[in-house]
Amino acid sequence: MAKRDYYEILSVDRKADAGTIKSAYRKLAMKHHPDKNPGDKKAETLFKEATEAYEILKDEEKRSAYDRFGHAAFEGGSGSQGQGSGFGGFSGNFSDIFDEFFGDVMGGGSQGKQNRGADLRYDLDVSLEEAYSGIQKEIPITTAGKCDSCQGSGVSKGGRVNNCGTCAGRGRVRVQQGFFAVERECNACNGEGQIISDPCMTCRGNGVQNKTKKLSVNVPPGVDNGTRIRLSGEGESGPRGSGSGDLYIFVQVRLHNIFSREAKDIYCQVPIDMPSAALGGSLEVPTIDGGRLKINYDPGTQSGKRFRLRGKGMPGLRGSSRGDAYVEALVETPVNLTKKQKDLLKEFSLEGKSKGPQTDSFSEKLKRFWNRS
Repeated sequence: MAKRDYYEILSVDRKADAGTIKSAYRKLAMKHHPDKNPGDKKAETLFKEATEAYEILKDEEKRSAYDRFGHAAFEGGSGSQGQGSGFGGFSGNFSDIFDEFFGDVMGGGSQGKQNRGADLRYDLDVSLEEAYSGIQKEIPITTAGKCDSCQGSGVSKGGRVNNCGTCAGRGRVRVQQGFFAVERECNACNGEGQIISDPCMTCRGNGVQNKTKKLSVNVPPGVDNGTRIRLSGEGESGPRGSGSGDLYIFVQVRLHNIFSREAKDIYCQVPIDMPSAALGGSLEVPTIDGGRLKINYDPGTQSGKRFRLRGKGMPGLRGSSRGDAYVEALVETPVNLTKKQKDLLKEFSLEGKSKGPQTDSFSEKLKRFWNRS
């Protein structure tokens, strides 16, 4: 059966540069690799073809010879079928080519696992007042910490740590699977590269044990929902003295019974009785810092009218500007009226031509709507 053209196999132009050829091979190798297609003979054949094509086209001299003479350039030489690799004209070492692309993924060159401890998450609730002023909080954390008995080494007193004889301390072994070889974690040492002769009885050789500790967390002014605070090295301890993970504090600000918040701005609704809103007056409003301010409002103040208090909102994180506070008037309709009050309102309704700016405006809109034809 005639061999396929190498450029056709990689789906590249004959003038393609080295980077394009390398990228094309990588995609095909990932797609047709036998590990991803166990038992698929077609995928295995395509994978071998792509590897053979790349071995020739990545080398300038071999590519030049192939461009001049085609497959005949490699027939009968050191790369001929049945000699060396068994790939049929492919004289290169497959493992070297595969490691060029996937060595890090497959673990090539590693000297045993150095597992950093896991990162941890803690959800911290704070009040709006605490978010405004900032606070120092003490939180309890139960996590895997360094074993006190062996100081994190995993070795009991008098015990020894030896390199694993199966993987020679690398933590990984190379396994031959048909025509190619891959690296896998060593089963004898679980990828550690070392064997403990006498493990610590307290931690069973892991070097860590569960502990409860209290940590002080500085919550800065201006935090909001989702603000993340990182405590480096306060996560789980890694096995056998390897590095610790980090602790991430996620802040959740509780709802307030007076104020609401949007980013750095604070909002507060203040009820005003109808006569006062009609006549005008003043009212005392609270501020998030616990203080109070006097606000004057004009006669005829409508519900929804906002008063802006500059700089009275939340502080910004990392020194950014402070937000504003907004007081919204909520004109309240009276209930449980006495007969006298009802009579006075009826009299007011009959005498006054205008009921209010919004009522007058809506009345005019209705007239135009009904009379449009």
